[in-house]
Amino acid sequence: MKIKAAVVEKQNADFEIRDDVELAELGADDLQVHMVASGICHSDEALRIGDAVIDYPIVLGHEGAGIVEKVGPEVTQFQPGDHVVLSFYACGNCKSCLEGMPTQCENYAANNLSGTRPDGSAHFTENGHKVADMFDQSSFTTTTVVRERNAVKVDKDLDLRKLGPLGCGYVTGSGTVLNTLQPRPGETIAVFGTGAVGLAAMMAGKISGCTKVIGIDIVDDRLALAKELGATDVINSQNTDVVKAVQDLTGGRGVDYAVDTTGVTKVMEDSIKVLAQGGTTATIAVTPNHTDVDTWNDLCVNDKKIVGVNMGDSIPQVDIPRLIDFYKAGQFDFDKTEKFYKFSDINQANADSRSGKTIKPVLIIDDTYQPGK
Repeated sequence: MKIKAAVVEKQNADFEIRDDVELAELGADDLQVHMVASGICHSDEALRIGDAVIDYPIVLGHEGAGIVEKVGPEVTQFQPGDHVVLSFYACGNCKSCLEGMPTQCENYAANNLSGTRPDGSAHFTENGHKVADMFDQSSFTTTTVVRERNAVKVDKDLDLRKLGPLGCGYVTGSGTVLNTLQPRPGETIAVFGTGAVGLAAMMAGKISGCTKVIGIDIVDDRLALAKELGATDVINSQNTDVVKAVQDLTGGRGVDYAVDTTGVTKVMEDSIKVLAQGGTTATIAVTPNHTDVDTWNDLCVNDKKIVGVNMGDSIPQVDIPRLIDFYKAGQFDFDKTEKFYKFSDINQANADSRSGKTIKPVLIIDDTYQPGK
């Protein structure tokens, strides 16, 4: 079937909304999903500009929310009419998946970042030529086909327009804290960058019972929102010595945990310097940049640790419902970071994301959708 999709024709090109893209046929364990909305993530931008290797032309988008239209004959968990949030695809069969770590799926790159479906077939074509996909999802479309394992069922009384970013940005930031770092009540955490991922990490730090949740950025408006969402302290690093400020806030000790969401070399290095002895920093940005680490003083003598985290070490079918429960309880107000845009305004939405004007742009793909119906 032909669908409307936002296509990036070549590296660093703008999005072009086209109505002649051919969608793959429904497979045995596939869902055909009518897209309601999709968040825009910095990972989309990294692929658009070529910071990560991928084929072009490509249909991006991996924070989708929509309504199931059809299911394949082997689908057991979904039926037409179900409301779903889409996330990454994991095979479910390798050692990591079977041990409950789908973000470490041995086939993760092939399944999500190869530009084709997990079986190697084309997700989309245009005039007989393959158009690459992302995350076996490509949510910048009016309709898409995904594997059953891509989807998470959500209650129909929730507003689908808000939920798509739970599939990546919000689950990545919160999962890094809740699943990977696992701070105990009374410990401390600093988060570098107050975008969607960073704010999610801060809210998770508060949920975990951290007595110091320090938000660090260069934009005062974002730091004000960080305070509203649970940061105990904020630092504008543009005009402050961050390492000294964190030490002052922690009695000279440093923080137990840090999260870097920026991917900026100096900021990543500062996230190590602010740690207390034995502390851990998590680097989770998609970035081509590198860091200089003092392996003797930092990693050995001070027993500091640096961990990389993919997608918050999450199991979407477990973590996304948990985040929704936190949201209902008033503990995870992720929607305060969002701003809605028309699908046709995708390039403006992406520009606003890139500049920092909007924390989490959300494309409304079906403007006839009414929450709760």
